Amino acid sequence: MIPLDQLRRHVDAHPYPLLFATVSGAHLYGFPSPDSDFDLRGVHLLPLEEVVGLDPGPKTVEREGIFDGIELDLVTHEAKKFFDMLLQRNGYVLEQLFSPLVVWTTPEHEELRRIGQKCITQHHAHHYLGFAERQWKLFQKETPPRVKPLLYTYRVLLTGIHLMRTGEVEANLQMLNAQAKLSYLDELIERKQSGPERGKLPLADLEFHQREYTWLMAELECAADKSPLPAQTNAKADLNRLLLKIRLGRMSNRLD
Repeated sequence: MIPLDQLRRHVDAHPYPLLFATVSGAHLYGFPSPDSDFDLRGVHLLPLEEVVGLDPGPKTVEREGIFDGIELDLVTHEAKKFFDMLLQRNGYVLEQLFSPLVVWTTPEHEELRRIGQKCITQHHAHHYLGFAERQWKLFQKETPPRVKPLLYTYRVLLTGIHLMRTGEVEANLQMLNAQAKLSYLDELIERKQSGPERGKLPLADLEFHQREYTWLMAELECAADKSPLPAQTNAKADLNRLLLKIRLGRMSNRLD
C-alpha cells in the first residue's frame, strides 16, 4: 500500500514548483520488501532569475531520510536537464515519466508524456543491456547471492525487451511476467517481498540463472535488431517548445 497522501505532503515541501513527481524503485517494479523505502522522482522548475542569472539554481535537488515514519528518497531534476536526458538513451527518465504511480501532476506533465513517447528509440536497448550487465555482476559478487540484484537483472531485461517490441514503458515485473511466463520469477518476488531473512539464494541456483541471463540478453539484442522503433528521436523541437512555454508562462504570471 502506497501512502499517497503522506508522500504528497513531502512533495508540497519541495523548495521549487514541480512539473510532476512519481514513485520509482521497488514499488514501481512490483517487488517492494517490508523495509523498502519510497523512491520519488520528478522535475522541478527554477525561477527565471536562477536560470539566466549569475547565481544558477540547482539542476538536481535531493532529499532523503525518515519523515513521519516513512523512509523517503526524493530526487528531482530541473526541467531543462530532464528534457536533455529524455533526448538521450536514458531508460531511467522514461520510467520516471511514465510511472503510473503519480504523486503530483500538472497539465504540462501530460503534455510531456505525449512528447516522451516520441523520444523512445531502438538505442534505448543499450541502456537496458548495460544496466542488466551491471546488476548481474553485482549479483555474482556476493556469497551467498542475494535475490534483489537478480530480480533487478530480470526486471531490466524484460522491460527492455517489452520496450523494443511494443514501444511501451512497463517497469512492473509482475505485469511483464504475465506475458513472459517465467515460472521462477513468482518465487523470487515472494522471497524479496518476505523480507531479508529469505533474501538469499542457494548456490546451486547460480548455473540456472546464468543460462537464463545469457538467453534474455540475447533476446533483448534480437528485439532491438527487429524493433519497429525509430533509430533517432524527432522530439527535440517539441521539447524545446514545451520548455519555452513553461518558462514564458511562468514569467507572464509573475508580471500580471
